[in-house]
Amino acid sequence: MANTGSGENFDYIVVGAGSAGCVVAARLSEVPSNKVLLLEAGGKDSHPYLKMPIAFLKAVPDPRFNWPYMTEPEPHLDGRQLPLPRGRVMGGSSSINGMFAMRGHRKDYDQWAQMGARGWSYAEVLPYFKKLESSWRGESLYHGGDGPMQVRPINSPLLHHEPLMEAAHDAGYSTSEDLAGEKQDGFARGEMTVDDRGRRVSASTAYIKPAMGRPNLEVRSGVLVRRMVFEGKRCVGVEIDSEQGTQIIRANREVILSGGTYNSPHLLMLSGIGPAEHLREMGVEVLHDSPGVGRNLQEHANVSMEWFATKPVTFLTQLRWDKIAINSLKWALFGKGPLGLQLNSCNVVIKTREELDRPDIQFMANPIRFDAQTWFPLLKPGQDHVFWAGLVALHPDSRGWVKLKSKDPRDVASVTLNLMAEESDLATMRAAIRAARKIYNTPPQANLIGEERMPGVNVESDAELDAFIRATCYVAMHPTSTCAMGMGERSVVDSELRVIGVEGLRIADCSVMPTVPGGNTGLPAVMVGEKCADLIKGQSLPAAELPPEKAA
Repeated sequence: MANTGSGENFDYIVVGAGSAGCVVAARLSEVPSNKVLLLEAGGKDSHPYLKMPIAFLKAVPDPRFNWPYMTEPEPHLDGRQLPLPRGRVMGGSSSINGMFAMRGHRKDYDQWAQMGARGWSYAEVLPYFKKLESSWRGESLYHGGDGPMQVRPINSPLLHHEPLMEAAHDAGYSTSEDLAGEKQDGFARGEMTVDDRGRRVSASTAYIKPAMGRPNLEVRSGVLVRRMVFEGKRCVGVEIDSEQGTQIIRANREVILSGGTYNSPHLLMLSGIGPAEHLREMGVEVLHDSPGVGRNLQEHANVSMEWFATKPVTFLTQLRWDKIAINSLKWALFGKGPLGLQLNSCNVVIKTREELDRPDIQFMANPIRFDAQTWFPLLKPGQDHVFWAGLVALHPDSRGWVKLKSKDPRDVASVTLNLMAEESDLATMRAAIRAARKIYNTPPQANLIGEERMPGVNVESDAELDAFIRATCYVAMHPTSTCAMGMGERSVVDSELRVIGVEGLRIADCSVMPTVPGGNTGLPAVMVGEKCADLIKGQSLPAAELPPEKAA
């Protein structure tokens, strides 16, 4: 039985200090009369790995910062179980991700509105993308100049940006000066959420740390929320684990669930909201039958390709031990040098078929091998120099699901991504591999590469490529849509992010998205948080007045 004797109560309780939850809590606390509690199951975000941009390669696999989630055996990936990195610290995955600043295509959001998510068209979400952003480009029709999230270009001669940009036209593609501007496809310089001091900008550093002095905001880490608490069908608080046992904290106005694409449906189901038959099987009393909870799961499948370099010019040169030591000092003191970078040569967002209305693949082009290690002459020999590209299928047709393993809150959710269930997704990835071969074998990029290391030129037929994809594909860390709006009878939330069938409960994270945006989901998650906070306040920024879309 939960302990209700503490008498703690707040106006708003935000569950999950991730990319959206931090935003919601900070924005609600801007109103002095709002008493706001932000709860995070993970720990603090103070470790240097979470500050130094290049150290995300160390942070992602580290169990101190990452929940050790795995899929169930994937039915269309030879039964493999895939790691599902999710941030285990304040800021959630914004504290461990690759910091890539991208929004997706305008048609992604117009599709949401067409599906029934009123208020979520591109013109209606663009003001919130601007509100969150402090762009190196300055204030404009498409960019914000003074928002909490600093966005800077990925710009270093060490990253070999120019050869890919020069190869674009000869390979049959266009370039763009700004993928968030008028022309939202082509080859472009990548951008990152890194500040002027060379530090990662997470939702925690951008929103919560500046708000910590407010007397009406309380932030607690290391707190496991077991379930939402209801009186009738109104959510009145949350049940947490505490040193005194389970405890109930009450919310006078609303609870905002921001647990993320895996944890938000998990908590809903533990609270009795979800597919009734599944809940009964797990021994959970049904509060509201909501068949869409945990369904419609989408994730960007990612496949790696690699080419041997013809010269020792990749970023591996910067991983010699003495250079790492010198550059660490340079970064710590001045925020300068290669350790303050995201290692992206070029952001390539293109169509594999001319008839498509938006790009269907993205190449994360990187001048370094996927398994790069530090080295030192004679003591630890260096690896071969390799160029690596991560190929991302932006609009998957396959859909997965999240279920309960048991009714124990400490038993993590059962996740099946169901990647490559649809033949169309395999076809897209095959086309991506063939496009990457064409691009990388076009001068001047071709002058930097030699033999194809992975999958190898002998892997050519559809059947051979399918086998390679199934054996090697992994996640881009962009899961969405398990508590989606705009899904008709299977909608979990309405267009104001209120959970359908109950009162006093909203969801703000990537789980509410009807479809996964065509790009990295870090900034879209922050956008959802910004818009949710305004919806709770009963206000909305006016829609942007936009010129017609610029043709490719």
